Amino acid sequence: MIVVTGGTGLLGSHLLFDLACSGRNVRAVKRKTSNTDAVKRVFGYYSSQAEDLFKMIEWVDADILDFTSMEDVLDGAAEVFHAGAVVSFYPKDHKAMHKVNTEGTANLVNICLEKKIRKLCYVSSVATLGRSENEGITDEETHWQTSNKNSVYSISKYGAEREIWRGMAEGLNAYIVNPSVILGPGFWGGGNSGLFSLVWKGLKYYTRGINGFVDVRDISRAMIMLMDSNISGERFIVSSENCSYQQIFGYMAKYLGKPAPAINVPPYLTGLAWRVEAVRSFIMRTLPEVTKEMAVTTSQEYRYSNDKIRKALGFEFKTIDQSIKEISELFLKDHM
Repeated sequence: MIVVTGGTGLLGSHLLFDLACSGRNVRAVKRKTSNTDAVKRVFGYYSSQAEDLFKMIEWVDADILDFTSMEDVLDGAAEVFHAGAVVSFYPKDHKAMHKVNTEGTANLVNICLEKKIRKLCYVSSVATLGRSENEGITDEETHWQTSNKNSVYSISKYGAEREIWRGMAEGLNAYIVNPSVILGPGFWGGGNSGLFSLVWKGLKYYTRGINGFVDVRDISRAMIMLMDSNISGERFIVSSENCSYQQIFGYMAKYLGKPAPAINVPPYLTGLAWRVEAVRSFIMRTLPEVTKEMAVTTSQEYRYSNDKIRKALGFEFKTIDQSIKEISELFLKDHM
């Protein structure tokens, strides 16, 4: 039995599809308030047998912060993919990120040790690695640095990683994957998939920031390959290419048939934008469209090496151009 947390998210839904296609026995964790419509849509993108594949998944309602309910979830499990997390740049979610991402992972580690789980995969983020800015390249040996540029999300995921390493020291067989910015279809209302919606609506602005990007199918494939291997006790950056946001938006515009964003927003203007937006959202009692963490992240230049996973697994990544082309085709199918 394989247990997957975060199955209703972008990465989790694609992981469930790949596991179902391989005929494995899978149990997926979700909150009582979550629905699986987006997961069914993702299955439908890739298979004419989507309904049958979806029925292969055993769904259970549980809270990762509830130790007892998670003990029941892991009964009979041999392998665990921990992809569940709160991802947000909004201050209102800061407390939840710390509790779910860090404390929830600590719970899961303890249960895996108790249940003698064969192997655990933890989905972290490149945000937990030290950032080699400008021309530097971040790899698995670039360690965390305390900085005011670290988002609350990255701090919570770093805390979670510490729990994974603690578990390894206590005998847990585990590995960590650190994806860069994940691109994938089906969740058009927000997150990284929401970028396609912004370009579709006529996004005019871009920043000169650079980041690593990776196709969601590549992350799922890498996670499964590592689970099936003899590799443990290590971390792997999972990132296809380092691209500027201007380049990413340009690809999206090309394949969506929209004008590419043409107005560069320099860092001092993004700094002004989040401050103005904070005041507006406070007055209007709405979520800000731009936060300080968003402004900082999209204005920085971060580059990541994928040499380790390429060499360890002979892994080849889909190009970001091809990834965005395929995702754009699915976006248009959903919106035309």
